Amino acid sequence: MSDVLKAEGLRRLFRQGRVQLEVIKGIDLRISAGESVGIVGASGSGKSTLLHLLGGLDRPSAGRVWVEGQDLYALGEAARGRLRNDKMGFVYQFHHLLPEFTALENVMIPLLIQRRPREEAAARASELLAQVGLGERLRHKPGELSGGERQRAAIARALVTRPRLLLADEPTGNLDSQTAAKIHDLLLDLNQHLGTSLVVVTHDPRLAERMQRVYQIRDGQIVSQAG
Repeated sequence: MSDVLKAEGLRRLFRQGRVQLEVIKGIDLRISAGESVGIVGASGSGKSTLLHLLGGLDRPSAGRVWVEGQDLYALGEAARGRLRNDKMGFVYQFHHLLPEFTALENVMIPLLIQRRPREEAAARASELLAQVGLGERLRHKPGELSGGERQRAAIARALVTRPRLLLADEPTGNLDSQTAAKIHDLLLDLNQHLGTSLVVVTHDPRLAERMQRVYQIRDGQIVSQAG
């Protein structure tokens, strides 16, 4: 299988006055097309920082990241933004839906950023919202949706551009266990049926054990890999 994402020698240093803190300490990893990968570790181990580096949301102090062969940090800011919008989707613990827009309008936004025709954006957003079980909730605003429904809408928004890679940071950390289990099922079902590679940072062992591979992070380093 081809690599959708590859990272080599990733390091991230933060400086606070005279103090230098190395949060990521030389990480190498590869994500194949259609693969599901979990990243686990204690709070403060560097999981979210690593995900931000892989997704082009933060610049590494050293090392390189390639997305489908393109060197992410060799690109200018605008080109990196286009690559993120075209090739990647992001899901966070909190949904970050815009409260003044409906579920349909929220999911359309990434396509409108790509300058797709509004009719095409609406049709594709409607189709994906139906796939995640929100076909009857298109006109509802986030405040009219349950927590699980809001997260489903956020997942639809992340996938509406048909990205090659979905990066999720504690996607069920804010949900009760029953709703979280349904989101786990949804993420893996979409991973299998859409062929989108899935990388999930999670504290939830139930989700991690369903991934094809799991990296354990400790003190900014990969200490084990399973699967």
